[in-house]
Amino acid sequence: MDAYLPWIIFFLTSAIVVVAASKLAEYGDVISVRTGLGGVFVGTILLAGATSLPELITSVSSFRLGAPELAAGNFFGSNLVNMALLALIDLVNYQVPLLRSEAITQTLTAALAASLMTVATIFILADVDLVLGWVSVESLILILLYFGGVWLVQQEGKLAAGTTGVTAMVPGADFPSLRRGILGFAAGAIVLVLVVPQLVAAASDIGAMTGMGNSFVGTALLSLVTSLPELLAAFTAVRLGATELAVGNLFGSSVFNMLAMGIADFFYLEGSFLNDISNDFALVGLLGLLLTMMALVGNIARIERRFLFIELDAVAIIVVYLLSMYLLYLRGIGA
Repeated sequence: MDAYLPWIIFFLTSAIVVVAASKLAEYGDVISVRTGLGGVFVGTILLAGATSLPELITSVSSFRLGAPELAAGNFFGSNLVNMALLALIDLVNYQVPLLRSEAITQTLTAALAASLMTVATIFILADVDLVLGWVSVESLILILLYFGGVWLVQQEGKLAAGTTGVTAMVPGADFPSLRRGILGFAAGAIVLVLVVPQLVAAASDIGAMTGMGNSFVGTALLSLVTSLPELLAAFTAVRLGATELAVGNLFGSSVFNMLAMGIADFFYLEGSFLNDISNDFALVGLLGLLLTMMALVGNIARIERRFLFIELDAVAIIVVYLLSMYLLYLRGIGA
């Protein structure tokens, strides 16, 4: 029975995460409409931040276990997973090609994600030991770049809406109120905060049964598990017709992961988080950068690239993701 217990906990908590993530997308759309903030702001900041909470919670928990490389694998690995999920949703929802339909609004978010990943990778390889108190200067720079980039994304979104003459959606009488949207969104986020640690613990136990190390478990297994909210929230957003919210969530989650990496350093009391992890994670960062740039190219290029009903860009991203996981497994990342 003990051998099956981690699997039981895994599937049970996954079902709860499914419901919570679906509600996040639903109420995120309510907040977007009621506040007039738009899908770019809500998807890139609000929804992305909430669905990326599992990565931050997982990483703080790994510090308590004395396994910082589990946290690093989770952050960088989640960026790979986010792009694979974007491609997967694009394949499933073939009627609306996400990689080409949201080019105007989401290219800046994708470029911001790529920039932050590049900076984080450089910091890992640079091994610069500069700290303020117990927090590294590199982490503080990541945090500042995040807020500067998000401000730019928000301003660009307002400008794009003004120049294109987009009018705000007028909600009907039966549309949920802003108060209900905020309360529902907060409730979904709280459920994730409470349930995800149990989900992650079960996933770690399952990973231990396979004999894989912390680094690969974080990069491959935990990153996939903690990205379930992004997948489900994005699918729900697409089902509601809020494709901008879905794409913004996945690109925005990669952006938020880099912020979370900087914030996590405040909980890492052993030194500089980015300096203490293996330089091997630079490879994970570069692979995440490659997938993000592939999605960005697919977002910008408007020429149709389909074979029958299959988006070739999406297939290429998924293939590169699988090859990346195989490469990291062969390399014994962080071993």
